[in-house]
Amino acid sequence: MIEILRQDYIRTARAKGLAERTVIYFHAFRNALVPVVTVIGITMAILIGGAVVTEIVFNIPGLGRLIISAILRRDYPVVQGVVLVTAAAYMLINLGVDVVYAFIDPRIRYA
Repeated sequence: MIEILRQDYIRTARAKGLAERTVIYFHAFRNALVPVVTVIGITMAILIGGAVVTEIVFNIPGLGRLIISAILRRDYPVVQGVVLVTAAAYMLINLGVDVVYAFIDPRIRYA
């Protein structure tokens, strides 16, 4: 946020006489959120992958434990189903990140 507040367009908005609250909320904050949303999306993907290890280590029933037991029993339809659900969750997270990009930064448009 500090780096964004030093940009030329922030200086221009202040020179136009906009209130400091308007400059921070509508100009600086929206542009500072783009990398934050990216990191949140990547972190969510890492959490999905880390759930397998966590569930095995702490003996928690869930999708991670299900897929490990299905692999050991060679239950291929269950493995395919869990992989499909995991991939769908990952795709929905990425879709959500892309939609939030369009709301945050008006320069980002999807044709």
